[in-house]
Amino acid sequence: MAASNEELPKFDINTEGQKGNQITLAVSGHAGLNNLLAFRSELENSWNTLNPASLKVDLSGLEYIDSAAALALVDLKKKAESESIPFEFVNASKQTKGVLSLIEPEEISQPPLREEQGSPNFFTKVGLITREIAQDLYDLHVFLGKLLSGLAYCFRHPGSVRWLDVLEYMSKVGVDALPILGLMSVAIGSVLAFLSAMQLKLLGATVFVAALIATAVVQALGPLLTAILVSGRSGSAFAAEIGTMKVKEEVDALTAMGFDPLRFLAVPKVLAIVAVMPILTLYCMLFSIFGGFLVGILLLDFTPYSYFNETMKNIKLFDVNASLVKSVIFAIIVAGIGCQRGFRVRGGAEAVGAMTTSAVVTSLFVVVITESLMSVVLYYIRPA
Repeated sequence: MAASNEELPKFDINTEGQKGNQITLAVSGHAGLNNLLAFRSELENSWNTLNPASLKVDLSGLEYIDSAAALALVDLKKKAESESIPFEFVNASKQTKGVLSLIEPEEISQPPLREEQGSPNFFTKVGLITREIAQDLYDLHVFLGKLLSGLAYCFRHPGSVRWLDVLEYMSKVGVDALPILGLMSVAIGSVLAFLSAMQLKLLGATVFVAALIATAVVQALGPLLTAILVSGRSGSAFAAEIGTMKVKEEVDALTAMGFDPLRFLAVPKVLAIVAVMPILTLYCMLFSIFGGFLVGILLLDFTPYSYFNETMKNIKLFDVNASLVKSVIFAIIVAGIGCQRGFRVRGGAEAVGAMTTSAVVTSLFVVVITESLMSVVLYYIRPA
């Protein structure tokens, strides 16, 4: 059967195969709005004439089909389904499938590119998390390596460093942090002195409170508390700043202009935080000891001289220098992770928030692990 019109695009609807009442119709040519009436009429005639028990429509010969003709084919399918007659479209081209899917999205069923998987079991989750952590550690090590390389380049070429930005970040990281760091240090020193005094009082050894505060603050708490504060204030700010620039494609613009984003954005931040971290650490130590001093004078019957004397006897120059070295290492960790998380931002504002949170959590985790390892090493190399 064929329908044609000299002035309209031509189409053909022929019986390609027939086994009993199992019919295969071959549709070819151009089927569209221009010849829609004739196309629908031929489909109706084919249906009425053949009276099929099952029907397949071969669409391999279609050169063109629009949504109007696709709707006619879908109507034919629905008519067959209403009479419980098996119906199937076969050999449809990619273009034909796309047009049919516009009319009825589930009309042309295609196997998924990837099989659907159920919820992973416990061991699969552990494996996925382990792989993610390993990849994250690898990416972090690669970034820190590039960062150290960028710092080495800047030491060889000081003129390439944006020193005004370094001074600005030193003000933000250092000067602006002094009030909250001082308040936190006094509170920590006071609480530590009070709680330790409650326990030492049972043994009649409250005289050792000053020694305990001095030893704990200088050997561990000073650099650790400073790193925690700087991570929350500045590490998160670095991640958010660079992440926002990534979202706005400003980092790509720097690359297009020939700048190295790592040296342009990350190096000034790292230099600033490395410069101020030892000073903040000393500041934290001083105010923590001062907090313990207040508790000792007001609540524990220490005299200023006795508290000062006990404190100085338990502060070793080796411990102070070791804490300053720790503070530099912690500064590189906090600034490096903050910048690395910022450069990893992909997407919009939600990604910036997620990476900012990740910067703080990751830097704190790495700082605590580093502090633990360094404390063990220093214990064995500390002079008697």
